[in-house]
Amino acid sequence: MAASSNLARIGVTGLGVMGRNLARNLARHGYPVAVHNRTWARTEALISEHGDEGTFVPSRSTEDFVASLARPRTVVIMVKAGTATDAVIDELVPLLEAGDIVVDAGNAHFPDTIRREAALRDKGLHFVGCGVSGGEEGALNGPSIMPGGSAESYATLGPMLEEISAHVDGVPCCTHVGPDGAGHFVKMVHNGIEYADMQLIAEAYDLLRHALGASAAALAQVFAEWNTGDLESYLIEITAEVLGHTDPVTGAAFVDVVLDQAEQKGTGRWTVQSALDLGVPVTGIAEATFARALSGSVPQRAAGRGLPAGTTPWQVTDRDAFVEDVRRALYASKVVAYSQGFDQIAAASAEHGWDVDRGAMARIWRGGCIIRAKFLDRITEAYERDPGLALLLADPYFTDAVAEGLESWRRVVGLAAAHGVPTPAFSSSLAYYDAIRAERLPANLVQAQRDYFGAHTYHRTDKDGVFHTEWAGDHAEHDA
Repeated sequence: MAASSNLARIGVTGLGVMGRNLARNLARHGYPVAVHNRTWARTEALISEHGDEGTFVPSRSTEDFVASLARPRTVVIMVKAGTATDAVIDELVPLLEAGDIVVDAGNAHFPDTIRREAALRDKGLHFVGCGVSGGEEGALNGPSIMPGGSAESYATLGPMLEEISAHVDGVPCCTHVGPDGAGHFVKMVHNGIEYADMQLIAEAYDLLRHALGASAAALAQVFAEWNTGDLESYLIEITAEVLGHTDPVTGAAFVDVVLDQAEQKGTGRWTVQSALDLGVPVTGIAEATFARALSGSVPQRAAGRGLPAGTTPWQVTDRDAFVEDVRRALYASKVVAYSQGFDQIAAASAEHGWDVDRGAMARIWRGGCIIRAKFLDRITEAYERDPGLALLLADPYFTDAVAEGLESWRRVVGLAAAHGVPTPAFSSSLAYYDAIRAERLPANLVQAQRDYFGAHTYHRTDKDGVFHTEWAGDHAEHDA
């Protein structure tokens, strides 16, 4: 590494929590790291508090920051997505030379990454849109890393990122995703799946709370038990911890004093918007995103509290059987959410020519990231068996796993509807499952309606061609 020349091997500009921890992670692995922030105080604080963790090369100005880097220079940008990122890029580019690498490790929208990669490529620079998942703890101790960009840039950058990433069974949770915006796209879908996963867990909690009248502490035990089986995951683990936490101010269960209005930073919304553009149904992710929006619809919720319910009281005679039903419904719904997310990755990969390896994505999500889960091993195996797998649900393992829980899934959704407990993600996931397995859908009627009012034409089941019926005239059919 470049220590002998007193030049840093890699630089990080933007020393908020994520940037600071990523710089520390790199330094801990023996890489001399140039560090820079718009305000000197943050740089100074990093050196003062953590300077003994490795070699840091601090700079007050962007010019000094770039000058402190060994060539080819590698600069990691860790600032707010959007105009702030563009401003930093505009400041850096005049100071860089052909072959240098600029890495955006924030949550950028992938069309911005495609635009930036093309603009910097024209200047002879490599631009890498790099998804980083795992929050501040992951950034420090080993995140899941999803870099896009050129293969040439990954040859330089990849070994460093693989070393500082999380490792599962000795395998780094980092791989080259594909060209230009591929890395940020995959990170976006990861976050969309995260939305669905969290909503499904919340719905399971809500069902158990209503049906059993169980305390948060009792439900913490349920989730802790679930975390020892096929639902084992980071999100189930933290759910058990959150539910078991007591509010130090009131002495009540912590979850009971948290306002029921969930916020979002936009990645779930981007996932749904992209899915609409691609024509890929991601119903679980969409319902999870809308559920957050609904939770914050304060005037509408206030007005809706007076609406009639038409429900009957819960009467659960076998607590353990009901808990098991909810567990199975949760697992089946999670499989649907992941299946839809991987379909979206496949569609975007085909659209943009990215050639994304879906099995590799499942593999690098096994550690470091928010959706890390035991069953990602099974997803990796599914795509290893069939890299072109059209539907994750059709893999024999997942077909059998979901089949085992089908009766439970249907009971849970039915009971939720009968008792007025909203389960948009559970319900839409089951509806998707039934739609995808249906031999024939009512889209035939929809298409006939479209032809009626808009002459949009239709295909027939019994012969080739495109047809239109003269609905306003004699109803004669002719080739369109």
